[in-house]
Parts: sequence; C-alpha cells; structure tokens
Amino acid sequence: MALLEVRNLSKNFGGLAAVSEFDLDVEEGEIRGIIGPNGAGKTTLFNVISGTLRPSGGSINFEGQSIAGKRPSAIAAMGAVRTFQRTALFEDFDTMGNVSIARHLHAKETIFGAILGTARKMELANERRAEEIIEFIGLGEVKHELAINLSHGHQRALNVAMALAAEPRLLMLDEPVAGMNPGETAVMTDIIRNLRKDWGITVILVEHDMRTVMDVCEQITVINFGRKLAEGTPDEIVSNDDVIEAYLGSEDILGEDF
Repeated sequence: MALLEVRNLSKNFGGLAAVSEFDLDVEEGEIRGIIGPNGAGKTTLFNVISGTLRPSGGSINFEGQSIAGKRPSAIAAMGAVRTFQRTALFEDFDTMGNVSIARHLHAKETIFGAILGTARKMELANERRAEEIIEFIGLGEVKHELAINLSHGHQRALNVAMALAAEPRLLMLDEPVAGMNPGETAVMTDIIRNLRKDWGITVILVEHDMRTVMDVCEQITVINFGRKLAEGTPDEIVSNDDVIEAYLGSEDILGEDF
C-alpha cells in the first residue's frame, strides 16, 4: 500500500475539468516531482489533496485512510502538510517566533494540561523543537531576524520550517525554489534531500525549475490539461516524445547537460 493513493480524481469548475481521472501512487520515503505547463492542473491537484478544494470525484487515501473532502487542518493533523506558492509568514515576528507559532497551532494542549501544570512543559518542548527545525533548515544565524527583513531564499526556507512544525509524514511543496537565485536553489535542493535522509519525510514537489526536479526526484509525474500524461524516472521523462511535445517544446530548456 502506497503512503498516498489517488484514484480517478477529478475537480471541475463549472464545465471546466481542472483535474480529470487522475491516478497517483506515492511510496513512503519517495521524493516525487509533479510537472506540467502553466494551467495544467498542478496546483489544483495539490489543493484537492490537501483539502483546500473539495474533489468532484474519485478517492484520496493517506496511510490507508480516506482524506477526500476533509478540512485542511484535519489532513495536516493526520500528517499530510503542504506549502503554498506565495510565502505566508508572520512578517512582524522573527524566525523563531514564526516557527514557534506554527508549533503552537499543532500543540495538543488542553485546559486540563493548564490546570495540571503540563502546559509549561509542552511550551518548553515546542521551543526546543522549533530550535531543532530552524537549525536543520539552516536559519540559525537569522533566528532573531524579523521575517519581513529576510532574503527571499530565507523566507522560502522559513515557509518550509513552519510546515515542518506540523510534524508531517508527507510534505507537499508548491514551487519551493520559485524566484530563487542559483545559490539559494542549491540550498533548498539540499534541504529537500535532507527532509527524507534525516527526518524520513516523504516529499511531493510541484516545480517549474526542471533542473531542480531532475536533480532531486526519483520519479516524476507529468500532468497536462488535468490528466496524467506520463510517469517515470527523470531519464524516461526527458526522453518521452509526448512530454517533449506537450511540455518541453522545441527548445531544450534543460540545457546541454540533459
């Protein structure tokens, strides 16, 4: 049984099928890339899986349990968490504050804990965990910097750190290297690899930067007009005639190395 199983998934907006009869299996420990042209349905697919949008049809199972139509908070609590294209930060809080807030949003504190005095212990544990996340992401040197003053690369990394605060088993990254320079992209690529290596997190990423996708993903799914066009290893995808025609086009956007 795959960690995430999507079967015959559809999402319609009026008469437009943004996602149609889509199947996807993501195994535990995998780093899966999802690519396709603008408007192909990639973000809609993420939105339906994560609960931001309700599916029009089909099934979505995470760890064998149906999550189709559940609220985003319920899906995140089960361990499937996503980031967004636009970085959503508390700009007037520092890095540590942002991750600490994200930890509190997922804390299991109750009124009984407050009465029994365990709330403070939980707060200290959350602070320690926030510190661990910040160091892992590489933001230790800017942990007291206001989010609004961080570089674009650091803001994107903080966005991932806040998602990690939810303790995901599956992390869905929506264009994690968008707008980054080559140095920032290299750092984020290492973070994605280490999410699996050091934390055992399964990763799905939607990304337009083909070099990053080819570099970090073992399996790639191509979506076009809301349907699965192809699936396979990076070598299989880059040599697939249907993908070249529909997505890569006449120009070799991957460069000579590919």
